[in-house]
Amino acid sequence: MRRGFTLIEVLVALAIVTIGMAAVLGALTSSANTSVYMRDKTFAQWVALNQIALLRLSGQMTATGNSDGDTDFAGRKWHWRREVTATQVPGVVRIDVKVRPAEIKADDDNGWFTTVSGIQGDAVGAPNGYLPDWGAQTLPGLSPQTGGKLGAPTIGSGGIGSPGNTGPGAIGVQGGIGVQGGLGSSPQPVVPPPPPPPTDPPTDPPTDPDQQ
Repeated sequence: MRRGFTLIEVLVALAIVTIGMAAVLGALTSSANTSVYMRDKTFAQWVALNQIALLRLSGQMTATGNSDGDTDFAGRKWHWRREVTATQVPGVVRIDVKVRPAEIKADDDNGWFTTVSGIQGDAVGAPNGYLPDWGAQTLPGLSPQTGGKLGAPTIGSGGIGSPGNTGPGAIGVQGGIGVQGGLGSSPQPVVPPPPPPPTDPPTDPPTDPDQQ
């Protein structure tokens, strides 16, 4: 006769399954809550950035002090608190915006999902005319005679295809077509083409005495 599970064994198995399922459900719930919180935190940051952008686009300096308000964003109502403080730079203020969902009830120091800081000001620094010395900028492949800089082009006149007058760092052009010279290099001597070989005068063919 084959025996089955006793009542105690069944209860122990059910307890193990219950504990395992509770752990799995707890992990899933925690993951879902984290995703929802990160979504709300991202929306809160966008709300804060929008508040700072509105102040900058207003064209007016924001007075120092604290203020509160509500706004609608992403299908929800959000509560924000703005703190404007002066800085050590005259004409520049610091803006701190705190945001949380409007349904969360808390005091002014707790319950905020995010805090975004920005600045606003109308201070403009006067130029003093100082130009830093960046040093000699030498381009590779250029002659040091010109300090590595491109010389001014020299344009001549004459026939088509004839070489132009060149100098260090200059581009010689004459007639619009002939080009000689380089970027930052010395001029090359012009070699005339060799003369054509001499041609012998034509001679009469010999006369056969039998044909005379």
